[in-house]
Amino acid sequence: MSDALPTTSADSPPADLEHPHAKDGLAKLAVGAIGVVYGDIGTSPLYAMKEVFVGHHPLAVDQLHIFGVISLMFWSLILIVTLKYVLLILRADNNGEGGSLALLALIQRKSGGGRWGPSLVMLGVLATALFFGDCMITPAISVLSAVEGLATVQEGFDSWVIPIAVGIMVGLFYLQSVGTAKVGKLFGPIMLIYFVTLSVMGLLKIIDRPDVLLALNPWWAVQFAVTDGGLAFLALGSVVLCVTGAEALYADMGHFGRRPIQFAWAFPVLPALMLNYLGQGALLLDDPAAAENPFFLMASEDFRLPLVILATMATVIASQAVITGAYSVVQQAVQLGLMPRIRIDHTSASEAGQIYIPTINWALLTMVLLLILGFQESSNLAAAYGIAVTGTMFITTCMMGVLFRRVWQWPIALVAAFVTVFVIIDGMYFASNLTKVPDGGWFPLLVGIVVFILLTTWAKGRSLMIERLAEAAMPMKIFIQSAANSATRVPGTAVFMTSTADGVPHALLHNLKHNKVLHERVVLLTVKIVDVPFVPDHKRVEQSDLGQGFHRIVLRFGFMQEPDVPAALKTVGACGAEFKMMDTSFFLARQTLLPSDKPGMAIWREQLFAWMLRNAESAMEFFRLPTNRVVELGSQVEI
Repeated sequence: MSDALPTTSADSPPADLEHPHAKDGLAKLAVGAIGVVYGDIGTSPLYAMKEVFVGHHPLAVDQLHIFGVISLMFWSLILIVTLKYVLLILRADNNGEGGSLALLALIQRKSGGGRWGPSLVMLGVLATALFFGDCMITPAISVLSAVEGLATVQEGFDSWVIPIAVGIMVGLFYLQSVGTAKVGKLFGPIMLIYFVTLSVMGLLKIIDRPDVLLALNPWWAVQFAVTDGGLAFLALGSVVLCVTGAEALYADMGHFGRRPIQFAWAFPVLPALMLNYLGQGALLLDDPAAAENPFFLMASEDFRLPLVILATMATVIASQAVITGAYSVVQQAVQLGLMPRIRIDHTSASEAGQIYIPTINWALLTMVLLLILGFQESSNLAAAYGIAVTGTMFITTCMMGVLFRRVWQWPIALVAAFVTVFVIIDGMYFASNLTKVPDGGWFPLLVGIVVFILLTTWAKGRSLMIERLAEAAMPMKIFIQSAANSATRVPGTAVFMTSTADGVPHALLHNLKHNKVLHERVVLLTVKIVDVPFVPDHKRVEQSDLGQGFHRIVLRFGFMQEPDVPAALKTVGACGAEFKMMDTSFFLARQTLLPSDKPGMAIWREQLFAWMLRNAESAMEFFRLPTNRVVELGSQVEI
């Protein structure tokens, strides 16, 4: 923590920027979306149907239950994914970006927050916390379910499932530092082949049992609920696996834009998914024993090994998309002041979204390996999977209700109808998954609680730190009058990084106190991270001349941009001579936190904040300051 900590702001209007991929063709972007956006939901057929019939709450493999489950899956895909996400939520873009944090920033900027502001922030942070649990479970359950297909090829392959899954995960996370730009170009075509394969497999079985198409009638879902209400409720915890990845449609919108994602869903993703689920249902009607692994048993023995290989490639792609999503969310959280500064590497010179965060990468790998080794089977992990997904969906519904009313100005009756319907749907799915807490559902809840505590502790501690620093601040006008003429002026430029755009930076006071000099040009520099993804260059700089060689500069960056201070300073024109790094010194104040009994946070949270503060990346690296031009001055602060 230092005076150089970036601040968030809602005072900047949205940047009217063309989407970075707008010039690419719709078909090209749609293929890309198939590879990145739909990897998670596309691999659900590997385990969703199996979990329903042989999972923790198994159903009898008969016509009522088969048709009832397929009907629930179909209408879940239509209502939750198609209506809620593809048609409605994708319209809630924050200048092209999506996700819980982008939605939160959009609502706050458009509505001013209001009395519901703090509650919305908590919901956004909670959704982000649950997302990290999803990021850990998705690679583990997806790859495990694919590799488990080896058991359908030959019985002796069972013992190889865990070692192969571990090897794939280690290799995948190891390759993250290289960058995924080149590999990513293969994702779309591979997933396209995968979805075509899903369709063909399903069609071949539907031809044998065309009566399975009757399951699309919602009457079967109702009949299932009426006839076997208790099991139908418990089955929702497994049925929801068919919509896992729906949040990715929104979170990954910034990569491709809304229309390509919608186009890809309409064709081929939704048809392929439903054809495959119908095909699995047709197989179960003829062979109830196939419930042990209906996806792979749909294929003949000759094609099972190639199918396992293709499915494994698809799950690796799905895992890659989630890992990339985790990087993006962490970057947004850091920029919005919800996480400490952390090292972020860019792996592509042309694609800003291609980033790599070493700390997050190895933390995710550790947790994924622990999940694979601890749960052993995809069916065990399925119990842990649903809670993170349904919890995030429920929170998104609540936030969307606020957006519809306060930002889009929908009639209150329409908002109430929408929120009521989806609160009931999401609430039932979430409640059903709560029954699986003892069987593994505790894991994403534990991860969510830990991440929530970390994010809120950092945000609150950061706010208290800024308040304490402001209490001791001196008005800049008084400082200039008293110090400008009395202190010795030396050649060059001194840039003092400060988190507030008023008052005297602590680093400036300490420098004058100990060194007794002032530079010829003194710049008070504040970096603001505003609540839009990108800020164009012509809105980047705000500057003012304070007189006596003092200048105040505010640099604004979007929460998806990297704050490159030296590059931004080179664009400053009306601040005297051009900024030359060899003649410029950057002064940073680094505070050491002293936990105290002052009102604000509990002592244990203050100690946690102090630990996070010590382990945060230095402002020098975060703002890309030249290493040989930085001076750090320390002080102690009580909160």
